[in-house]
Amino acid sequence: MATINLKKREVECKVVYYGPGRCGKTTNLQYIFQNSRRYMIDDMVSIKTKGDLTLFFDFVPMGLGKIKGCEVRVQLYTVPGQVKYASTRKLVLKGADAVVFVADSMRVRHEQNVEALKDLAHNLKDYGINIFKFPVVMQYNKRDLADAGVPLMSVEEMDKFYNRQLKAPFFGASATSGLGVNDTLKTSLVLTLRSLKKQAGWE
Repeated sequence: MATINLKKREVECKVVYYGPGRCGKTTNLQYIFQNSRRYMIDDMVSIKTKGDLTLFFDFVPMGLGKIKGCEVRVQLYTVPGQVKYASTRKLVLKGADAVVFVADSMRVRHEQNVEALKDLAHNLKDYGINIFKFPVVMQYNKRDLADAGVPLMSVEEMDKFYNRQLKAPFFGASATSGLGVNDTLKTSLVLTLRSLKKQAGWE
């Protein structure tokens, strides 16, 4: 949950990019970092495995100006998607104010997407959070691979599979080119700040 320090007039909230391994979570944050430098407070931090996969998190603090006189900062994290890093995923998710679920559009990755979404719901539940009452944005990534002839699920198909009950905002995206990346981020921030205002009684 967001940290509200009225004495320092600061609000700090956390958005976590969640999804299966190699779905493009890290690429999302890299694109945001490279193209939104004017909003950055500090540098991106990456901790990786020997295979250059995200082991722990990428960290991009962003200043968003003020709400009710309080300076708002958003921390963006990614979780490691591989199954063996389940405990690390849960740890990174702790205290999140919103989640961007990044699904891989490649048809062969359907089962991994399903398992990652179940994992997200389970971990949120362990923290006493109902995924249906939590700010979530769905991103259907790697749309650009269609140009290379890779079999992809359509955005409509993915939304039916992964978002039929959740009914979260969703975007087709290509994190490598930036397609849909900013739209995903902006929507997650809107949901985060809306939830934050409600939490703080600022509505």
